[in-house]
Amino acid sequence: MGCCDEHNRSEALRRAIAQAGNGLPAIEPGMPAPAGTGLDRRAFLSRSLGLALAVYGGSAFVPRALEEGIESAMAAAGNGRVLVSVFLDGGADSLSMLFPAEDARYRKLRPRLALSPTPESTQFTEDPRLWWHPTLAPLAALHAEGKLTVLPGIGYTDANQSHFTSRHYWEVGATDHSLATGWLGRYLDRYGRNDNPLQGLSLDWSLQPALATKLKPVASVDGPDRFDFWTRGVWGSVENRMLAAMGGLGRLRSRGDAGLEQATRAARQSHLLYRQLAPFRGRQNGSGFGSPVAYPPGDSSFPRRLAGLAAMLAAGLPLRCVALTAPGAYDTHDNQPRALEEGLQLTAASLFAFQRDLEARGLADRVLTLVWSEFGRRPEENGSSGTDHGAAGMAFVLGTRASGRMVGELPDLSRLDRHGNLRPTSDFRSLYRTLIEGWLGGDAGAVLPKAKSFRTIPVLR
Repeated sequence: MGCCDEHNRSEALRRAIAQAGNGLPAIEPGMPAPAGTGLDRRAFLSRSLGLALAVYGGSAFVPRALEEGIESAMAAAGNGRVLVSVFLDGGADSLSMLFPAEDARYRKLRPRLALSPTPESTQFTEDPRLWWHPTLAPLAALHAEGKLTVLPGIGYTDANQSHFTSRHYWEVGATDHSLATGWLGRYLDRYGRNDNPLQGLSLDWSLQPALATKLKPVASVDGPDRFDFWTRGVWGSVENRMLAAMGGLGRLRSRGDAGLEQATRAARQSHLLYRQLAPFRGRQNGSGFGSPVAYPPGDSSFPRRLAGLAAMLAAGLPLRCVALTAPGAYDTHDNQPRALEEGLQLTAASLFAFQRDLEARGLADRVLTLVWSEFGRRPEENGSSGTDHGAAGMAFVLGTRASGRMVGELPDLSRLDRHGNLRPTSDFRSLYRTLIEGWLGGDAGAVLPKAKSFRTIPVLR
């Protein structure tokens, strides 16, 4: 399966930016800087703690009175609503995920790639002209139960077809190159706490830009089972002495030194998070998390992270906004059928298991999952058994509090835009406004630029 050079460059740049303080490559002309770019190392430690938490992992970092005060505040936040953002990287093809099997225009545009129903295929309950991709049967089952809202034509007018730029727009919540914080990060800046890094959790090796904040702490960890202290060539008594020396940071008085105050705060928060995640260390692939359901087997990080997330919620940890990337490579310029099957199958099975896990633990009414991609694909296939960058795409809102309906329509294939792409039937900023106001309980106008110019949409019960 091929992937365009622009997608490869943007991903390389994001990985480099995740290592803030080590020097960044030049951003290509016209590309916006990802949210969170420009954090120096000191700021990065306090804002995106997960990438540096191992440095401060240890015991007795903070005075007990202060520790109890932080724990009390965080415990009070541990039963609220949670929004989980799942990203399909590369621009997932909406006309394959939900396909109009009998539409003659669909078959003309895709003479080789057009899908056909099989005896095992699942028809879309709200529109019998549409069928689910065979690998999405788990999501079809949740939709039939009224637990999956489908937005089959989501996007924005005059879509930018650069992976980097369009993803940036979705991450910051506006078609604005200059915004440097994520839409969830700005929500946390306004409604989050100064003493809770778990309020914005990136389950990844690096900070998800949608969570990038300006003021409040957030965390980034590979998973609760992978969080520990480690440094090359250091162990035993030397490691213990080093931890003890670093631990002193949490007890230092800043005496007006802003840098020292920030480092001290990072040490306190790191220690707290280290202790909170201690019960999960060393567990693997869902079974070790006490999961009441089976997650897809294998060594993929996605089901492991979802299983760990459900366990963290069951433990009462004060999560608020969580972001992670789904498996699969959706930039399907060639060999699209195989690439889609591989990515969608594991993604759908893992999300289904996560929903059943939440239900079994009695947590389902607290958690809503948003699945999105930076754009869809062109309706017309290319000459390499694939599709090129398009405009309107697909999003799902999953949970017992989702409306379970289709919002908007599948774009009309007879009314393509001037570039030959699908016209959006719902705007991603309307979705964000609805989630902020209807789910997270915030003022969208204080988070999203021009929020009131985008209507709310019926994605929630």
